[in-house]
Amino acid sequence: MHKNIIKNRKLYIYQTIVQRILVYGAEVWLIPSRKINKILSTEMDVLRISARKSRMERIKNEHIKEIMGVKGKPDIIDIIEKKRRQWCSHVKRMPEERISKLIMEWISLERRKRGHPRKRWMGEVQAAMTTRNLEPDQWRNREEWHLVSRRQQQLL
Repeated sequence: MHKNIIKNRKLYIYQTIVQRILVYGAEVWLIPSRKINKILSTEMDVLRISARKSRMERIKNEHIKEIMGVKGKPDIIDIIEKKRRQWCSHVKRMPEERISKLIMEWISLERRKRGHPRKRWMGEVQAAMTTRNLEPDQWRNREEWHLVSRRQQQLL
């Protein structure tokens, strides 16, 4: 980024443009661990460029986050997980005949192929919920769900 732009403006550009581009449609993604690492490295590259620090300087990511004022704030993967939980709770509150709900709850009758079972989107959502100590049925009460989700976000 241009050297005459102040740090606050660079951070604003990052949060409003770059983050939005990186998480667009993330509610329905199933992200393999290789892609998670690429998304996190892209986020750090943008922050590093904004801080005007080169990788050759060998400055740790924590220090770059401190310079840019994002240390302690949720990273891009936390934002994606939050969007997934929001989408899951939104779909679960839908009436039974809605296509989105039917697709989310659909179970294939085909036999799976041999080998390690593939990850499922719902499994990822449930794993994120258990790491944040969220109950599976808390989505029924929207106000409670938002309160608990926000509290969990603040703890991160």
